[in-house]
Amino acid sequence: MGYEFESGVEHARERDAAASLDYRERFHLPDGIYLDGNSLGPLSTDAEQMLQHVVDEWRDLGIRGWTEGDPPWFYYGEHVGDRLASLVGAREEEVVVANSTTVNIHTLVGTFLDRCEREGRGRKVVVNELDFPTDHYAIRSQLRVRGLDPDEHLVVVESRDGRTIREDDVAAALDEHDDVGIVFMPSVFYRSGQLLDVERVTELAHDHDAYAGFDLAHSVGVVPHSLADRGVDFAVWCHYKYLNAGPGAVAGLYVHRDYHGEVPTLAGWWGHEKETQFEMRTTYTPAQSAGAWQTGTIPILSAAPLAGVLDVVDEAGIEALRDRSLELTAYLAYLVDERLPDCTVGTPRDPERRGGHVAVEHPEAYRVSEALTERDVVVDFRPPNVVRVCPSPLYVGFEDVWNAVEHLREIVVGREYERFERRGGGVT
Repeated sequence: MGYEFESGVEHARERDAAASLDYRERFHLPDGIYLDGNSLGPLSTDAEQMLQHVVDEWRDLGIRGWTEGDPPWFYYGEHVGDRLASLVGAREEEVVVANSTTVNIHTLVGTFLDRCEREGRGRKVVVNELDFPTDHYAIRSQLRVRGLDPDEHLVVVESRDGRTIREDDVAAALDEHDDVGIVFMPSVFYRSGQLLDVERVTELAHDHDAYAGFDLAHSVGVVPHSLADRGVDFAVWCHYKYLNAGPGAVAGLYVHRDYHGEVPTLAGWWGHEKETQFEMRTTYTPAQSAGAWQTGTIPILSAAPLAGVLDVVDEAGIEALRDRSLELTAYLAYLVDERLPDCTVGTPRDPERRGGHVAVEHPEAYRVSEALTERDVVVDFRPPNVVRVCPSPLYVGFEDVWNAVEHLREIVVGREYERFERRGGGVT
């Protein structure tokens, strides 16, 4: 997919004028240029309206909202999960809104480790050194509670360049270890923005008699998926990034229908079959769907904004969002090359290997990000040297990208960042 770009703000304005997808008016954007939607998307009018709708139901219906809400709160996780299914390429019963991402990693990795033990499969888990830390925390915890030494059972694929992971190296790890039960990888790497080949990794796992699971936190809402058709066994994700569902919004999960009826590692009453849930039996009967992996009662006020923002996502369409995202990130990379000789793009250029953000690398990335913040250009820093810039396709335009790069150029060329304290640790 090739693009022809020109330098200059007029070119950016022309591209914005020609764009067929622009939902900026549906979002409450902070002052300045908001390019941090891969960490926290802004509030939309759709999310705001749905949250108010649920607040009104709470006021007017009280406890009857569980059965008389629109939709009834009792089925809220399944209802929103049905709407999400098309975004991840799944059947409706395979997706549910539930828990937090970390809790979902715990319960799903634990569930599949238990299956591995019953089926006589290996119980090592293949991950990689560029993972978001919570993935390793949760998996190591699940290994420990089963009496398995995490240092021996967590196989960590190393990066050759500190930015990306090659699928060939995942294959090599599987060839080296004949006792792997699960391969768990991100769809998009949180630092570099590399898009992994989910289909190939799934095939590699299955060829080695292992389950394939994925963390889709940095791809849901900006990259289309085909989880069911590709035979992915399970996946987890959050909704507060590209789906703009609010800080700490309830998370989502997918479980292939072949495993419905399984008893989750973290069984809770909200995952009980709905038909008999209020008979209050002490014996757990799992729902025959992904809904079984719900634990406690769904937080309705946390889920409502997601139900609202899906209206605008459905209007735009995931394929159109992906196309616009690729064009915006390509333009951003072009401008970094053209105007920022002291910076490097650490994100793959191939559109089939790129997620929704661009890693702009600079030795003083932390101080650069602080200088951008002072200018109301909202980005974030990831150690050791990455300024993450996210032109989220629903509300960011080409002129926004041009102006952000101009700010960045003035900061870097003028060494404005030197006024800020140097830090090497993690920040938001």
